[in-house]
Amino acid sequence: MSEELKVPIMADCFAADKQPEILFWVGSAGSFDDRAKKISRAFVKILNKANVDFAVLGTEESCTGDIAKRAGNEFLFQMQAVTNIEVLNAYGVKRIVTCDPHSFNCLKNEYPGLGGSYEVLHHTQFIDELIKSGRLKIEADTYKGKRITFHDPCYLGRSNNEYDAPRNVLASTKANIIEMKRNKQTALCCGAGGAQMFKEPEKGAMDINVLRTEDALETKPHIIATGCPYCNTMLTDGIKNKEKEAEVSVLDIAELIANS
Repeated sequence: MSEELKVPIMADCFAADKQPEILFWVGSAGSFDDRAKKISRAFVKILNKANVDFAVLGTEESCTGDIAKRAGNEFLFQMQAVTNIEVLNAYGVKRIVTCDPHSFNCLKNEYPGLGGSYEVLHHTQFIDELIKSGRLKIEADTYKGKRITFHDPCYLGRSNNEYDAPRNVLASTKANIIEMKRNKQTALCCGAGGAQMFKEPEKGAMDINVLRTEDALETKPHIIATGCPYCNTMLTDGIKNKEKEAEVSVLDIAELIANS
């Protein structure tokens, strides 16, 4: 992005005796994966546009430990979690927003048992809040008339029962939102959850991300919208498998809003 993004660091805010409104938890994908970094930047662009007082932990942020837990390494998970909780509690963090449903689920539901209780929001919930309160206005008709289908991330949808926020946000773009046959409670996993992202799939007739991409392509979309960096990777791979890159793009909701 051409414009300069303002990204305050929590340590600097703390030194200046300032408590930001939210802490943006960037997550491992959003920090290190080249594709997911674009989602992080898009979300920061939204925060800047809406004049949200936020900060990131920067180098003090470590992996939530979610993937270790899903892979069965509870010891490593607890080590990661306790380290993060000490940092978050030292800064007096109350409200956390993240673009990653895996981090969202972990921070919201698994950190309280280890002494880390925070109000945790997925970025679609926070964007929905910004639009409803009038702090963020969708001005451009960038996606008016475009066909968009939304893939529900497992850790946002079934795990935390949040189906409305992403759809409310997408509706604000004036696009035509077309639901896949399997959506909301019956949505099919993209295949990345539960640490599956980091291993080869088991033998079978078809990779699950290709099957989910077929679900999406049935809606004849211009765009497949996601709310998770891992879903984004899996569906992008699915689109490549179907050789549809020229016709269909996979974009995070933050990117759709940042472009609007």
